[in-house]
Amino acid sequence: MKENIVRFGLKNVHTHKITIGEDELITLGPGVPFPGAVSLKLNAEGELTPFYADDTTYYVASSNNGYTGDLEVARITNEFLVDYLGYIKLADNTIVEDANANAEPFALTFEFDGDVKATRHILYKVNASRPSQESKTTEGAKKEPQTETLPITVTPIVIGDKAIVKRKTTVDTPQSTYDNWYKAPTMPDFTVEQPQG
Repeated sequence: MKENIVRFGLKNVHTHKITIGEDELITLGPGVPFPGAVSLKLNAEGELTPFYADDTTYYVASSNNGYTGDLEVARITNEFLVDYLGYIKLADNTIVEDANANAEPFALTFEFDGDVKATRHILYKVNASRPSQESKTTEGAKKEPQTETLPITVTPIVIGDKAIVKRKTTVDTPQSTYDNWYKAPTMPDFTVEQPQG
């Protein structure tokens, strides 16, 4: 099947709880929808370090430290605040921001549309920090929604001798993998012989 030549849109954003077993095996929980995605921006973190010898660039080392960026949504859900930013839900159904709370990492899945088939993505280890708060008055009958932006950092996870940041589907991904992307995402299996090309 031919590849996508363009991409557009952002939808089907889900979060997944990360569990690390005693054997250091990482498993991901089922996806919890994070509705209202507006935009996702990821800036690559890392650099190229050239080494000079013989009056030329003799060697170039590269580093991949993941990404930093922003997830803009219509509204950050209370469930997300409790699960990943350490807010505390009280018996009277209010939630409290705790300055001493530690943020919990999570996996993030989402998809971009394409001219052939939507591409589904997973970021394996994401940490979010507190969003800034902003709103403004309405102007007459005009009620323009105010979005919220979640600063995020994506870092590699180690599987064997690999440091994995993200994964995505292709137009040739098996349908079963594609269909289960949000229900039961898996870690990459490097023990299976990889196809060439």
